[in-house]
Amino acid sequence: MTEPGARLRGRRALVTGAGTRLGAAIARELGARGMRVAVHHRASAEGARETCAAVRAAGGEAVALVADLSDRDQARDLARRAIEALGGLDLLVASAGSFERIGVEEVDDAAFDRSMALNVASPFALARAALPALRAARGSIVFLTCSSATVPFRHYLPYVVSKGAVRQLARTLALELAPEVRVNAVAPGAVLPPAGLASEALERIAARAPLGRLGDAREVARAVAWLAESEFVTGHEVVIDGGRTVAALE
Repeated sequence: MTEPGARLRGRRALVTGAGTRLGAAIARELGARGMRVAVHHRASAEGARETCAAVRAAGGEAVALVADLSDRDQARDLARRAIEALGGLDLLVASAGSFERIGVEEVDDAAFDRSMALNVASPFALARAALPALRAARGSIVFLTCSSATVPFRHYLPYVVSKGAVRQLARTLALELAPEVRVNAVAPGAVLPPAGLASEALERIAARAPLGRLGDAREVARAVAWLAESEFVTGHEVVIDGGRTVAALE
């Protein structure tokens, strides 16, 4: 029987937004499975250094790369630099994104464009630039979507719409790139809520999920690793929300 994680040992991954939060947890999990990880960040240099150190301590290899992914040219260049640094690419994890709270009356062209550029256009540009290396490795892509693409959040319209678009991007690319490259998505729900929420608000959020608790970043990271290992899975979205999406359909 193959040891858990053995399929990823020595393989190469680029994780965007890996200086903080979910991206950092994903990079650490992949490092624990022996991967060589390009840790992307925009302004979280210290966080990226900590992530790289954790990856190395877990037995993986890591290099930090900086880029502003709101600029598609920088996104394409990031893919090229990661491939050069790692000597190829087996896995692209598009985790970086914006999560902007804004009332519908305040949504102007700039607000809409910010979410669509960073959450949709940039991940596609990154994936497109990485495609030759991913094809050569028969690798895979994992996009981070959101449970709000199924059960929308109030006051986050551009974000919610953009995450719905990312879901369809993953599904469409799964068709376009098969059989050489697999494409999947992970949709977190109440995992790592925004900082500053009162304990009462956190309790209300947890109570909405049938499992009665908030999620943990490692649960999302393990789902990403599972998709990277699962060679007969493509076009799939794994929802990590404690059952909240199902409960909303009652």
